[in-house]
Amino acid sequence: MTPLYEDNHIIIVYKEAGEIVQGDKTGDKPLSETVKEWIKTEHNKPGNVFLGVVHRLDRPVAGIVVFGKTSKATARLNKMFREGEIHKTYWAIVQGRPADDEATLTDWILRKEKINKSFAYDHEVPASKNAILSYKVLTHGDNYSLLEVNLKTGRHHQIRCQLANIGCPIKGDLKYGARRSNADGSISLLSHRVEFVHPVSHKTIIVESPLPHDRLWETLSKDACKG
Repeated sequence: MTPLYEDNHIIIVYKEAGEIVQGDKTGDKPLSETVKEWIKTEHNKPGNVFLGVVHRLDRPVAGIVVFGKTSKATARLNKMFREGEIHKTYWAIVQGRPADDEATLTDWILRKEKINKSFAYDHEVPASKNAILSYKVLTHGDNYSLLEVNLKTGRHHQIRCQLANIGCPIKGDLKYGARRSNADGSISLLSHRVEFVHPVSHKTIIVESPLPHDRLWETLSKDACKG
């Protein structure tokens, strides 16, 4: 966990792949507890520290996570996430190269909770939800491409599922068809950038994530910057 931005109302941190945002049945220490401990130590706070979880990031995904530090800010952030007022941009390293360098994908996604996996359909099926994302190829190599992805909806495993559905699974994502796992158990999906109007000060907040410590991430991102 690395703090990226903090004020009296919110804190934005970098989550390592493998960390869970909030406590679950595994019993592993969640990121929310790590952030609370950091705030308590950093600011010499006595007693319990309040921290509001306002969104999730899948365990094998790295990148930006936003928390509320007050109940007022947390309530407003929750509303902003629900109403699409917080703009998150993802980067993904995928196998191969999409047929189109830029496109909007529209599918119907059905979540199967027993196996913790989503399935994409080109038509509505019972219990499915409409899923829309747009992507742009930033650069590509012989085997992999780096995509910038913007979600229009927030469905279970949406990016993972929809990119796999066009034949470009995310590197390391065995669940959705990747050829092999990443050595650290991560998948090559990064919550890269967040932009929103601060719920209290009303200033525009823009935060970018560092890249995972990985040669392919570094190589492709350098190529993307050159482009």
